[in-house]
Amino acid sequence: MKTKIHLLFCIVLCSTMFFHGSAKAGEKKKPRIKSVSAILIDAKSGQVIYEKNGGKKMYPASITKIATAIYAIEKGNLKDRVKVSKRAADTEGTSVYLEEGETVPLKRLLQGLLMNSGNDAGTAIAEHVSGSVERFADDLNAFVAERAGAKDTHFTNPHGLFDKDHYTTASDMAKITEYAMRNKTFRDIFSQKQMAWHGETWDTTLKNHHRMLIGEIPYQGITGGKNGYVDESKHTLVTTASRGSLDLIAVVMKADHQNMMYKDTKALLDEGFNGFETAAYKKGSRFAAKDGTSLELEHPVFVTKKKGEVLSESLGSDGVLKIKGEDGRLLKSVKIADPSVENGADQAAAAQGGPQNKSGLFLFAFGLVSLAAASYAVKRLRQL
Repeated sequence: MKTKIHLLFCIVLCSTMFFHGSAKAGEKKKPRIKSVSAILIDAKSGQVIYEKNGGKKMYPASITKIATAIYAIEKGNLKDRVKVSKRAADTEGTSVYLEEGETVPLKRLLQGLLMNSGNDAGTAIAEHVSGSVERFADDLNAFVAERAGAKDTHFTNPHGLFDKDHYTTASDMAKITEYAMRNKTFRDIFSQKQMAWHGETWDTTLKNHHRMLIGEIPYQGITGGKNGYVDESKHTLVTTASRGSLDLIAVVMKADHQNMMYKDTKALLDEGFNGFETAAYKKGSRFAAKDGTSLELEHPVFVTKKKGEVLSESLGSDGVLKIKGEDGRLLKSVKIADPSVENGADQAAAAQGGPQNKSGLFLFAFGLVSLAAASYAVKRLRQL
């Protein structure tokens, strides 16, 4: 009897261990990121899919040039011919070998900035757009804070050469890139793999330095990218990629070497593409609240969700639409307003004695009182 009990116990124990091990093996593992800071966001929804020290202040190096490029595109004229100053020509680091006095179209400088990481191009752009590097830095900081919501960023130059006061975060860089990618001119330059460069003293073919973009490290769906390196920042990388409904932005900062930088980026993108998708609520989609209020979306709303996940929506009486996942977690809150509802409310108020009707009633009542008073006065006069 004891032998049978022991045997049964062993079977139960082994079965438990087996199923426990199977569950562990089936669990989805989060990417193991070795870079000090990293983030992955859905560019359409802005939602964070993965984050490691996303709010930690870091030195960005040349990924700074993403911010410089979108600011110059929006504030400058791409057809302007920029005269290169001595300061621009003498800028240290990676270069497109500009010569003092040379004139170059602003668009060509932006291509040299993003593709070949030209620090000299960055200085020339800054001086042309804002008058000086220092003024450009102030303008750029205000721009990324206001337009992209990058509140933990402070740039002191347009190119990313080290300065202890030149910093950002992985989260802010993702926001800046998300904003920049809305601009077609930026997207075109950001995705450009190579181009002929004819300078005053340098003729060559520029090749983008992002190895995943140009195919040296194969990966399906890469749409743009910018790398950076200075000793203090080590390796930094911003990458954009698209597959199906999903547009991703991956940022890694302070990787010890290039292999780590690209391996971490691949792990981030795999995490997004393998496990998530973007749901779209079209402009005009209507939702009803429990109190009978009915509102419609004035703009499309995008929500990042797990693949195959069914979403639920609820509209509160305060006009806030809450979108939740299957496990009840809140994915997005959207404040929506519908002018037609407000107009309808005004009409209903008028029908129920709104301001215009109340004015009419007051005048009518005032007329009756005046008429009665006049009749009484006439009667008294006759009695006299």
